Amino acid sequence: MKKRDFSPFTITVQGRLVQFDRPVVMGILNITDDSFYDGGRHNHPDTMLQHARWLISEGADIIDIGASSSRPGATLIPPDEEARRLTEAVKLIRTEFPSAILSIDTCYTLPARAAIEAGADIVNDIGGGRLDKEMYHTISDMQVPYILMHSRGIPSNMQQQTGYEDIVDELTKFFSARRDELYTLGIKDLWLDPGFGFAKTVAQNHELLMRLDELTSLFDEPMLIGLSRKSMIYKPLNITPEEALSGTIALDTLALERGARILRVHDPRPALETIKLLYTIES
Repeated sequence: MKKRDFSPFTITVQGRLVQFDRPVVMGILNITDDSFYDGGRHNHPDTMLQHARWLISEGADIIDIGASSSRPGATLIPPDEEARRLTEAVKLIRTEFPSAILSIDTCYTLPARAAIEAGADIVNDIGGGRLDKEMYHTISDMQVPYILMHSRGIPSNMQQQTGYEDIVDELTKFFSARRDELYTLGIKDLWLDPGFGFAKTVAQNHELLMRLDELTSLFDEPMLIGLSRKSMIYKPLNITPEEALSGTIALDTLALERGARILRVHDPRPALETIKLLYTIES
């Protein structure tokens, strides 16, 4: 089997340059009560730290910490409460794992700034800058890597906003305009996320995945893909999120073949093994 080509990319975290020579595994740490898959499992300091340790041991390159559920129909918690939860989690994990790369999943400036000051490295914004007009300026001011995700509305109403003439054309225009704005503000490390499951039907998610190479061919920025255990997997199969690991691996493989460079997952080891089979085994 011929080794697949991969173009290395870098980000700057805590003043050091980190280079990735293969696709990145981002492990999910939800410290929420109501996330669609693991809500309530890791919102105590002991279980939080235990799960962070497990993610790292299973091969996660980055830990993505979320304190407010963004599942369809969820209500976002107030920014000050989100900031409190994220800050406590970041301090706890940073103390135990000083060299870990920590991302925080938020769409508001207040928790973003508080978490970065507490030791987080990356801001993962499901709002793409739409839900807080100060977000881009905050990222520019703090000079941290930023993940720009496409979505519409807010979690409580986004699934009523799924009308697209051409979903890939919509995302292309969104990323192009927002990317230019971010670079104008001096933001240097930018990743893109098409937002699977956010203001998109199951059919639209599958169309987007099949056409992902159209997006990755247009943008030099690394593309982050979050498919793990989502409804586009378990609904067509008539199974639960708990049963959706095999489907996640299958669709992550398709995403990698279409240019994905970061996989955001609940289960790092299967993702890493998939990456190794595609990129690092040569015969």
